[in-house]
Amino acid sequence: MAAVGDNRIASATLFAAQVDFRDPGDLKVFVDELQLKMVEEQMAEKGYLDGSKMANAFNMLRPNDLIWSYVVNNYMKGKEPAPFDLLVWNSDSTRMPAANHMFYLRNCYLENKLTRGLMEIGGQKLDLAKVTIPIYSLAAREDHIAPAKSVFIGSQYFGGPVRYVLAGSGHIAGVVNPADKPKYQFWTGGPPQGDFADWLAKASETPGSWWRDWIQWIAEQAPDKVPARTPGDGKLKPIGDAPGDYVRVRV
Repeated sequence: MAAVGDNRIASATLFAAQVDFRDPGDLKVFVDELQLKMVEEQMAEKGYLDGSKMANAFNMLRPNDLIWSYVVNNYMKGKEPAPFDLLVWNSDSTRMPAANHMFYLRNCYLENKLTRGLMEIGGQKLDLAKVTIPIYSLAAREDHIAPAKSVFIGSQYFGGPVRYVLAGSGHIAGVVNPADKPKYQFWTGGPPQGDFADWLAKASETPGSWWRDWIQWIAEQAPDKVPARTPGDGKLKPIGDAPGDYVRVRV
């Protein structure tokens, strides 16, 4: 968008998102030429990667917590699983289109093309230095999917101001931490410059949810407010009540 002069986006917020993949965390163990070829062959049958396979990959990163504890307690001991909202989130997996998934795995995880200025989309070579809009980059301290250090390094490639914030907990719980039920904390310490360990050593810890910090930041980017929209008042009429019929589909 920067390359073609499209300025519709005034700011961006990234949640536990990597743009540099030189040290991408535990998922790297699943990415090499042999494994990519196997995944590609599996997706060729249906045209997508089934959501359950993606979920299994994430579960295998934390097998003691997400696999073996259920084998022991549920299968062997016959105990009912305790209600856990984050596991409901985790089980709501999404199919990945084959072309999308292979492009992502190869260009990001395997070859790390984005921050090297080698990735091309829509006939444009992507240059993160041209992204000059303000960015709020949230990382999670115990994140094993998008490690905090990896997010920190990637945040240094943008050409505009970046507010890097480090939340407590992991990839999901670190983000889903409502302001009215603050369970963790967050750290702030200026722009993501230099070494991650040095930044963290000097960062200030604030109890509670990072949400309040983000609300203040986003209000500074767009202080004007408009009335809330009423669903169905526009050109497109609602096809059903939220959250939609698809959530009732069992596969």
